[in-house]
Amino acid sequence: MTATVSPPTTSEDRRPTSPVRLSLAPAGSAPLLLDGAWWPRSRDLAAELPALAAVLDPLWGRVTRVTVNPAQWAVVPRKVPVAGHVVKVGWFRFEQDEHELLLLSYHVGRWNLLVVPPQMPPAAAAWLMVAASDPRRAATASSLLSDAERLTTAETDRTREAVWESEGGHGAGASVTAPRLRVAVASPEDRPERV
Repeated sequence: MTATVSPPTTSEDRRPTSPVRLSLAPAGSAPLLLDGAWWPRSRDLAAELPALAAVLDPLWGRVTRVTVNPAQWAVVPRKVPVAGHVVKVGWFRFEQDEHELLLLSYHVGRWNLLVVPPQMPPAAAAWLMVAASDPRRAATASSLLSDAERLTTAETDRTREAVWESEGGHGAGASVTAPRLRVAVASPEDRPERV
């Protein structure tokens, strides 16, 4: 299930400028490691978390606690007000994957979301959203990000090669020869003595 949902209006009766970018595993599935992915627009947890919780509360039950790895968040607030309640925020530096958000509910359970970096290119982010929502995939958040970076690098290389060829590169029919380098190797007898 992929959900892109606009959060409810704020107390000033203004709609937030953009919807929550969220992808969840299909209902009824038992994901192995991740329950989906969230692509925040910034690294400001206090600003991003209320919209996420507002979307997840009706789907999963009231989110009461969240944990993150502080390596990816400049500031980790202790509490974040969310639509009529407060979500307590904690952090684990070594115990939790740095690209994962753990959400807890008192009565319903626990969910793990991959946090897609805000600056991620859209194609790689879309791939991550789908991959993290696949209940058959047994990959950690960090390993999925590594896979996405490799895919992005490979795609960039293919794009550069296509541009090279379209601009008359090696596929233009002209014979291109590399300059010849003359290398001289001195024998031990030719080397000066050290005094």
